[in-house]
Amino acid sequence: MDFKEKLLDSHLAFEQDVDLLHPIHKYRKNALKRFEKDGFPNKSDELWKYTSLASIVQKDYHLSPISDSNIELKDIKRYFLNDIDSFKLVFIDGVYSPFLSKTTHDGMDICVLSAAISKSKYKKTIKKYFNKIVPKNDSLSSLNTSYTKEGAYILIPKNVEPEDPIQILHFSTGVQNSIWLQPRNLIITESNSNVQIIERHQSLSEHKVVTNSVTEIYAESNSFIDYYKIQNDLLSSSLIDNTFISQEKDSNVSVHTFSFGGNLTRNNLRFYHKGSNISSTLKGLTIIESRQHVDHNTLVNHAKPNCESYQDYKGIFSDSSVGVFNGRIIVEKEAQKTNAFQQNDNILTSDKSKINTKPQLEIFADDVKCSHGCTVGQLDKQVLFYVYSRGIPEKEARALLTYGFANNVLESVRIPSLNKKIKKLIASKLGVDLGFDL
Repeated sequence: MDFKEKLLDSHLAFEQDVDLLHPIHKYRKNALKRFEKDGFPNKSDELWKYTSLASIVQKDYHLSPISDSNIELKDIKRYFLNDIDSFKLVFIDGVYSPFLSKTTHDGMDICVLSAAISKSKYKKTIKKYFNKIVPKNDSLSSLNTSYTKEGAYILIPKNVEPEDPIQILHFSTGVQNSIWLQPRNLIITESNSNVQIIERHQSLSEHKVVTNSVTEIYAESNSFIDYYKIQNDLLSSSLIDNTFISQEKDSNVSVHTFSFGGNLTRNNLRFYHKGSNISSTLKGLTIIESRQHVDHNTLVNHAKPNCESYQDYKGIFSDSSVGVFNGRIIVEKEAQKTNAFQQNDNILTSDKSKINTKPQLEIFADDVKCSHGCTVGQLDKQVLFYVYSRGIPEKEARALLTYGFANNVLESVRIPSLNKKIKKLIASKLGVDLGFDL
């Protein structure tokens, strides 16, 4: 049996551990039918033209996580932001770890999705928000929906701003030598609220793991969300990250994606504007090597007037690595006074590295200010020569120029300790001491 058939057959076993009478189970059943019909995406799909999943889905994986784990804080501590207080949601091989987490129901809800689904007091919220902005024609999101059980549930009520950021961390241990994980996150910020969230998926051993993640984010009027994704995994790990964001009037949502490692990484990021005076920021930094593959697929759907979006993605590719940027801005007829910017800049440090970039504008309004562009090249030889002439060795010179190239993505990271951590990761990827305080 191939892996698709295994996923379909294993759903019967999955249903033994969930409430079949819960309203969301109808979403699971309908999503499974869609996945059965559509299957895994392939290169005949325009959105997957430059990224193949064949090498991943042709393998076999465990689908039922083992709940027993000997993981302790000392084993994973280095992956946290440890110099600030924060809420933590920690999952080990897809299973929530209450001993490693810090949650709350004091004035807000920072807990796990399984708890929210099972308790009656969350029923109205789940009914209102769950699976409302996930595209029906996205087969991988449908697959995730069909197996929805565990993940993060975050509800920030009106006029609330948590003092501390929230960390969502998913670890895979290698207890099962190959595993397919499907976390599901539901995040809601009600009007005039504010939250900062950091998300990370991390393998702790050289075993095969594929994570097919879906996150739904709902930003109500005048709310602010600052979301950071750190992707720096082992070569045995692959990540398909599907994030869908619905914004109401006067809201501000910023998503930073740092892709530094892993076998194959696919980031599907979708913004949907539901009101006026909305601001959306999408920034990404990719630094990869070897035969790593990172694909950023973005969409901002401007459907209301007087909104703005800003996309800035930078990539640095070494060895035989491959990058993809497929960005779309859609401006509907009603979205007058839209201000949209989209830019993708890339440096290829090897003759074997590759970038496929496709910035796109679809404009149906006539009173807008929109721009898009891309660049592909190498480090400027004249600038390198100037740096050499000042006595800086070649390796360090290239690293400094590369750091300068990526720096504007870091400038908008609002959590100082996270900014410092990202700088250290960049230095590590470049293999040099940058010569200043990290």
